[in-house]
Amino acid sequence: MATRWLFKTEPSVYSYQQLVKDKQTMWDGVANNLALKNVKDIQKGDQIFIYHTGDEKAAVGVAKALGGAYPNPEEDDSKLLVVDIEAVRALPKPVTLAAVKAHAKLKNFDLVRNSRLSIMKVTDEQWEIMEGMAKGK
Repeated sequence: MATRWLFKTEPSVYSYQQLVKDKQTMWDGVANNLALKNVKDIQKGDQIFIYHTGDEKAAVGVAKALGGAYPNPEEDDSKLLVVDIEAVRALPKPVTLAAVKAHAKLKNFDLVRNSRLSIMKVTDEQWEIMEGMAKGK
């Protein structure tokens, strides 16, 4: 079974809308050790929520991994991993951090517990809840 993820991005740097326009991208800029450990676990076909930080603080779209992690070809440090992703679909409605924090079943989600982490695993239950929230349920 594929793993599911949440990738954070500052929309003024790289937004989900830009990913849709580009169709696919090399996701880079991950330097935190725990986030890099997570990148290492990403496999082809894994689903990804794209989450806008900054003023938005909301999951806005879904992407998928086109392959596993590999060293960033633009860096000299082989520990700095990247992954190629492609846009799948925008969420019908953004899922805000406030809505996630207000949902009792999401209190243990890393988005709430470890808010500085830029790449995190999403359990199947968390994914289903957020998909439902995006549909206004």
